[in-house]
Amino acid sequence: MYFGVDTSRLALPSEGFWEKVSDEGEYYSFIDEWHRTLCMPKEKGYYFDIVGFPLKDKPLESYVWPSPFHEEKLDAIKNLAEEYRATSRAALCMPTIGNGFLQFGAQLFGYDDWFAMLLLEPLKVECFLEKLLEVKTGYWEGVLNRLGDLVDVICESDDLGTQEGPWIDPNLWRRLMKPRLATLIGSIKKIRPGIKVFFHSDGSMYHFIPDLIEIDVDILNPIQVSAKGMDTKRLKREFGKDIVFWGGGVDTQWVLPRGTIQDVKDEVKRRIDDLAPGGGFVFAAVHNIQADVPPENILAMVETLHEYGVY
Repeated sequence: MYFGVDTSRLALPSEGFWEKVSDEGEYYSFIDEWHRTLCMPKEKGYYFDIVGFPLKDKPLESYVWPSPFHEEKLDAIKNLAEEYRATSRAALCMPTIGNGFLQFGAQLFGYDDWFAMLLLEPLKVECFLEKLLEVKTGYWEGVLNRLGDLVDVICESDDLGTQEGPWIDPNLWRRLMKPRLATLIGSIKKIRPGIKVFFHSDGSMYHFIPDLIEIDVDILNPIQVSAKGMDTKRLKREFGKDIVFWGGGVDTQWVLPRGTIQDVKDEVKRRIDDLAPGGGFVFAAVHNIQADVPPENILAMVETLHEYGVY
């Protein structure tokens, strides 16, 4: 209650692969439902990284796609949503299956191969994207038809930016990925016209924002303020009337882990001043708060939000 979190995350139960984690050698590892191999160092490891790509050097036709969902999973998530709704006024948010159209190709084919394929094997890329669109559409149709108005926000994600600029030429994204994302969002809003679409993208993705607004994205996250071109005052001025900024409340790359308490307070107040006027701002830190953040800086963030972040 102290943190004032007013959203709850709904997610389908895992396939049980967490129970099959190997701890041989210096790493923990497992193979997930997408057949990716993930590893995490035992010493000071906090995240599993993808080290095995199931479609690397293999034909697309050989890939066994997982089911978008199982009926028993939907029963479990509906029960959870009903429990949340009965006990809380928080908005209920549902994450996507897999990942986005750009990023997920890299996670299945391997990054080097995928980015080369975008230019050299466009037909193979389009076949992959069409199949991923089919899986995602089936997932959202099943979820929304079963859960109805229990879900307030659906979350799609695709990291479009690096620290210094876009992952790929925006025009290439517009040709290959944007039409599929538009089709997906259109199918979601046909089922639930009032639902809000939350789009997650790290990095410098300023150049994609008008496209996301055009295809009916309602919310942008996480607003990586330390990335090139992601100045919050400019973003609010240019796009604040058309999209909600969910995030950007405090820089988690430099200020929150390395700044003083006063640095954190100044940063939070600055971001509120930039993004809050006129509404359309959901305060959150930029992405996850990492393990090296001093607890006193987290408290400073929350205290400053409570002091300045009330309309």
